[in-house]
Amino acid sequence: MNKTFLLALVATVLSLPSVAQESEKPALLGRKLTDYASTPKVGGYFIGKYAYSDQAGAHGGDGFSQRFIRVYVDGSILGDFKYRVQAQVNNSSMHMKDYFVEWAHWKELAVKVGQYKRAFTFENPYNPWDVGTGDYSQAARQLAGIGDKDGDVVNGGRDQGIQLSGDLLPSRKDGHRFVHYQLQVMNGQGINAADRDGRKDFIGTVQVQPVKDLYVGLFGWTGNYTSAASVSTDRNRWAAAVKYEHNDWAARAEYAHAQGLLANYKGEGKADAWYATLGVPCTPWLKVYGKYDAYRPTKSWRTAKSIYSLAPNVQLHKNLLMQVQYNHVHDRSLVHKDYNELWAELYVRF
Repeated sequence: MNKTFLLALVATVLSLPSVAQESEKPALLGRKLTDYASTPKVGGYFIGKYAYSDQAGAHGGDGFSQRFIRVYVDGSILGDFKYRVQAQVNNSSMHMKDYFVEWAHWKELAVKVGQYKRAFTFENPYNPWDVGTGDYSQAARQLAGIGDKDGDVVNGGRDQGIQLSGDLLPSRKDGHRFVHYQLQVMNGQGINAADRDGRKDFIGTVQVQPVKDLYVGLFGWTGNYTSAASVSTDRNRWAAAVKYEHNDWAARAEYAHAQGLLANYKGEGKADAWYATLGVPCTPWLKVYGKYDAYRPTKSWRTAKSIYSLAPNVQLHKNLLMQVQYNHVHDRSLVHKDYNELWAELYVRF
């Protein structure tokens, strides 16, 4: 061997990683967050509002207000585990909205644990940006738990528990899934609250998509709510709904029914609500929504509250939305049954 060859051989051996170096590589990689988890996404949005009302005793409405500010962090770990943490501020009050981990290895089966939206009605799980009007329907607010009729609970439509969900039967033509399901076992006490009575709420939905973007859904909910004063209320509810969203057009109609034994309830413990909404794209930046929204807290027309709404949405950027809404309200439970509202809302995302 000549001297040049020996020097090249030694240099090659020295440049090879040792066995110890090879065995340390996974451990070193494991300490790097982005090798096993996505970079966390941090974002948020706020909604500011101006409200005028000519209702008797309303003193012109609320004027300027902060509807809410939300900040969230979400991402994934090991590819199959998704997580989200979301907090909300209302003026001087702050509380948690969402915190969950979801294992989603298969489209047919996912498991979610934590606090999140109830699988009841199409509208309840919607982000406020996507509702199209300045507030959720009375069906979602009163019967899906956003501001529940049972004990004036404000839960944001959320609860704590475990969920199984999935999408089944893919179409050979366009790949959309014909069936979506969600099954939930929840505390029944709403957000940020432990179980008070040891009983659980069972909530579920089966949604069929016969053609792409057309959904027909059935929803069921049975359970119990116990107030801080130990007043117990049964919850037995169901809903039926249809929606179509395609090429920026949006149409939804839902009916929800509730029956339960209520301590402070007038009537037979029954209530129902329904709405129909249509979103019409006029230009790339203008979309106009119309909505008819009705709620009967005793399933009787003498207590019915109907709202007729028109809401132009002006979206100059994906993160900037301006909305003006006119409501005519007919509330049969009031002495002065008819009044008008004018809202203006500004949505900003970051």
